[in-house]
Amino acid sequence: MSQLIELLQIYGVLIVFGIVLVEQFGLPIPAFPILVVAGALSVDGDLAWQLCLLAAVGACLICDLFWFRAGRFYGKRILRLLCKISLSPDSCVNQTEDRFRRFGAKSLLVSKFVPGFNTIAAPLSGAIGTEARPFLAYAITGAALWSGTGILLGVLFHDGVEELLSTLETMGGTALSVLASLLALFVAVKYVERRRQRARTNLPRIEVGELLDLIDAGHDPLIIDARSLTAQGIEAAIPGALVFKSCPPEQLMAGLDRNRHIVVYCSCPNDVTAAEVAKQFLANGFHRTRPLKGGLDAWNAHHGAGPELDPATC
Repeated sequence: MSQLIELLQIYGVLIVFGIVLVEQFGLPIPAFPILVVAGALSVDGDLAWQLCLLAAVGACLICDLFWFRAGRFYGKRILRLLCKISLSPDSCVNQTEDRFRRFGAKSLLVSKFVPGFNTIAAPLSGAIGTEARPFLAYAITGAALWSGTGILLGVLFHDGVEELLSTLETMGGTALSVLASLLALFVAVKYVERRRQRARTNLPRIEVGELLDLIDAGHDPLIIDARSLTAQGIEAAIPGALVFKSCPPEQLMAGLDRNRHIVVYCSCPNDVTAAEVAKQFLANGFHRTRPLKGGLDAWNAHHGAGPELDPATC
C-alpha cells in the first residue's frame, strides 16, 4: 500500500489515466477508488487534482469515442459482444436499451455511475445514430461529473482516506485477501443470480427449422417480437412479426386463438426476454407458445439480413 501511495505521488497523473482507460474499455478494474485516493493526496500537494481530472476525462473520452465508432459501424453485434462478456449477460441488453430509450443521449451524463450501463451506453449511442456533437457534449460532461465526484470525495474526506490507507498498509497481505474475497463474493452472487434467472426461463425452445416447417405446413404460427423498441430501431424484425410492446399484453392476447402456434423471439443472450414473454402467454392458456432458440440471430443466420420491414402492431 505504501508503494501504491509512492507511485501515485510520482506517477499519479499517468496512473489515473491508465487505470481509468482500462476500466472504461470494460476490464473489471475499479478506477473510482483511485480517483478518491488521488483527490486525498492532492490536499497535501502530492498531486495536482486539475491534472488528474484532465487525465481521467481524457481517458474516458478516448474509450467513449472508440465504442461510439464501434457501435456506429457494427451496431447490434458490438452490443451483443459486450453483453456476453459482462457478469449479467442475460439482462444486459434490454436493461441498457430501456434506460437509453427513456433518457436518450442525456443518459451519458450519469452512465458512468451505473455498473454495466457505462460500457454499453457509448456503443448504443453510435448504433442508434446519435449525432457526434451531442454525443461529445454529453460524454465529456458525464466524464467530468464522474471523475470530479471521485476526486472531490477524496478532497472532502482526505483524513478518512489516509486512515483507511494506513490501516490497509498495517494489514499487509490480509488486506489483499479481504479485497480478493469481496471480489470473489460479488462474482459468486452474480453467478447464482444468473443461474436462478435461467431456471425461471427454462422453457422448451423451437428451432428455426421447426418454425419454417410450421409455416410450410400451413399452421400460420404467430411470431412475436419481444425486443425493446430501441432494438427494433437498430435491427430489422422478422417479416410479419407482431411487436409485443406495442400495446398492453392483455389487449394483445384478447383477440388471439389460444390453440394457435406462437413463437416469441428476442435478440438477447440465452433468449431470456423471449422466454419471459412466452411464460406470460403460457400462463394465459396459449399452450403452444415457445421461444425461438437463438432469437433473431438464428433467423438472420438462416435467411441472411433481410430488407427493412415494419413489424406489425396491435
